[in-house]
This record gives sequence, structure tokens and C-alpha cells, in this order.
Amino acid sequence: MMTRSTRKGDEQYDHLVKLLLLGDSAVGKSSLLMRFCEDKFTPQFVLTIGVDFKTKTVACGGKRLKLQVWDTAGQERFRTITPAYYRSAMGVILTYDITSMETFNNIRYWMKNLEDYADKNVQKVLIGNKCDLEGDRQVPTQRGRDLAAEYHIPFFETSAKSNSNVEASFMCISDLIRASRFPDDGEMAGGGSHGIRVTQQPDQQQKKKCCG
Repeated sequence: MMTRSTRKGDEQYDHLVKLLLLGDSAVGKSSLLMRFCEDKFTPQFVLTIGVDFKTKTVACGGKRLKLQVWDTAGQERFRTITPAYYRSAMGVILTYDITSMETFNNIRYWMKNLEDYADKNVQKVLIGNKCDLEGDRQVPTQRGRDLAAEYHIPFFETSAKSNSNVEASFMCISDLIRASRFPDDGEMAGGGSHGIRVTQQPDQQQKKKCCG
């Protein structure tokens, strides 16, 4: 495949990939987006208004993927996310807050939305965010692992504040997408999706399997 060039000043890429951040309001989706795309963090909660997405080009399996990462723009507070939001998404990062059991329980609601509106081949990763707030934890790590195992998807605990596992989780879903959507572009890193469909808390070795 020929390498495309984005508008002037942008990096070249081989594939454009739409990712969604999905979960309840205030679980840290916007902070994860900012940390991954801009390596920044702000402690103040700012409600996302209107459509918000950022882009970042990553090297994955010998290819350059331009990730277009969409935030839910605050609509999740009112359950008004339309089916159009899910359209053409190749990957979804389902996010809850480890200090809020309610946000964890609502992952099933968001998963049902994906089943109803998203492409059947959409790749998913489960994230328990704000793991830096261990003293306020309501959701045990094992509960997150068990839910991810139920849905057969990878699981990470992350912190946008400390930058723990943020890049690893985004690179993991990027490699899942590359292996499932563009299998002829090269060897599947770490055995492709079979190499990373795990639900244990990723260690350094598992992170290496996510993207080569």
C-alpha cells in the first residue's frame, strides 16, 4: 500500500484508524486522550463540550497508523450518544474509574451499545483509570480482570496523571486493529491478536507483545 500524506505539516501514514474512548463522565477519558496525544495532564476536571478528537501517528508492526481518537464530548452524561458516533470505529477503549464502582458497573451498558451500533469486528480494550488513587479504590483489580475475561478483551489499569500504562493500552489496541484489519501488511507482532488477548495486568513482557 502506498503511504499517504496528510495535510501539510502532518506525518505520513499507511492507515487511518478511528478509535473511541467510551465510558461514564468524569472517568478520565479526556485526560487519557491528552496524555496519549500530547503528553500533558491537567488536574482540573473540564467537561468536554462538542465533538472532540485528537490524532497521533504511531509505528506498529512495521506500519504507521494515524490514530484519530474520539472523546464522547460529554454526551454520555445524558445517554444521548447517537449510533453515528460508533460508525466506522475500528477500536474502542472502554474506561471506568477505579474509585467509582458505579462507573465499573456501567461498562455493561456501554458494551451493549457497542453490540447494538458498532461494527461486529470492532476491537476493544478495558481500562480501569486513576490507578494512582489507590487509597480511594472501590473496584478491585481482579474485578476488572474478570470482566475483561468475560468479554475476551485485554485489560489495563492506567493513570493519566502518572502516565502509567497509557501508551501501553493505546498501543495494544492499535496492534489488535492492525492484526485484524491489515493482516497482509506484515507479520503479526507477538503472534497477532492471539499474542495479546490476555486479561492479566500487563507486565513489561506483555507490553512488548502488543506492538512490534
